[in-house]
Amino acid sequence: MKIILASQSPRRAALLDLAKIDFEVLPSEYEEKIDENLDIEEVSQKLAYGKALDVFNNTQGDRAIIGADTIVVKDNKIFGKPKDRVQAIKMLKSLQDDVHTVYTGLAIIIEEKGEYKEYKEVVKTDITVNKMTDEEIIEYVDSENPYDKAGAYAIQSSFAKFIDEIEGNYMSVIGLPIDRVYRILKENEII
Repeated sequence: MKIILASQSPRRAALLDLAKIDFEVLPSEYEEKIDENLDIEEVSQKLAYGKALDVFNNTQGDRAIIGADTIVVKDNKIFGKPKDRVQAIKMLKSLQDDVHTVYTGLAIIIEEKGEYKEYKEVVKTDITVNKMTDEEIIEYVDSENPYDKAGAYAIQSSFAKFIDEIEGNYMSVIGLPIDRVYRILKENEII
């Protein structure tokens, strides 16, 4: 049985490697559009499922497709990937000295011997960020690469020194609730 990660995220791949799960990468070409009529959890779930389904529909045989999507939210506002330095700095200024929520949608689609199963869920984690000076924000943006990260930060990077508290699943903030992925694959006797 093939396990396929429907993402080109090096962080998600690293988490699967960390769990010693044998997998291959086949990035999804699903167009990520945020439906304003859905609540945040539904958006995160829909995007994760769309990625997994896109790869599922373009592959054959016995396989388990893993799709994920991470969204950073504060005051009902979605903080996506910053387009440029100015936007990254603005995002971090908004997130510092407060609590925000990270939603990670997970979708796993399994086909084995013609039998089809779907798993869809959302993991919610609250992150408290300490107060940051303008100089610290600029230094972080200029020394890291925040442009491919929701909310303009990676929790496992040097940004960790600004994290006061995490309430929820740390791995899902990195990009994949690996404990849940492992349990689903194990329950289905794929690993």
